[in-house]
Formats: sequence, structure tokens, C-alpha cells
Amino acid sequence: MRGEFHEFTCMAKKPTTIKDKYTKTQILDEIAASTELSRKQVAAVIDSLSDVIENHIKKNSVGEFVLPGLLKITSVRKPAVKARKGISPFTKEEVIFKAKPATTVIKVRPLKKLKDMAL
Repeated sequence: MRGEFHEFTCMAKKPTTIKDKYTKTQILDEIAASTELSRKQVAAVIDSLSDVIENHIKKNSVGEFVLPGLLKITSVRKPAVKARKGISPFTKEEVIFKAKPATTVIKVRPLKKLKDMAL
């Protein structure tokens, strides 16, 4: 399939609104219908994209993945926090805040094209 050129007919049509959340099967069927690819090929592309994202954000990798125009996924390493004394903002009493171990947090930010879709 590499090296072959596939021409897709992309009509400039207004996207329809969807009232219910799609399942994975419905998403695959929708993409397969609009791109004239088989459902199996679309599933392979989605799985491959998942692997590429994983390789970008896992430990000791670049820590960032961008799907151009749609979203940016970053992994942020949060350092450990020691236990400390402080004042509770709710009760105004002195309390001891527990220690927290170091963690990795995944952040997903929408980019311009995705923000514009919601308008």
C-alpha cells in the first residue's frame, strides 16, 4: 500500500450534528464510509496512531505528541512533596498535609482547529 496514491472524494459539505456519543465500532464505521477504506484498515490506522502516541509520551521519551490542528498531549513529571504543617483553608485550623509521591500527569490541550469546531 505504500507508494500508492489514493484519491478521496471529499465534498465540501456542512458537518451534521450528532446527538448520541459514538462507540468505537460506530467511529470506525463512520471513518470507513467517508474515506472508502475498509473497516479493518481504519482500525489498523487507529491502533497505529495509539502506538505512536504511546511512544511519544512514555517514560524517557520526548514527552509530547501533537496531532496538528487538533490537540497536544504532554506528559508532565510532578516531583514528590514532603509532609508539612499548614492551615486548612476551610476550617482555618492547623493541620498536617500528607506527603505525596512523584507522579506523571498527562495533559491534553485543544488546539485552534478543535476550538473552532466547538463554536
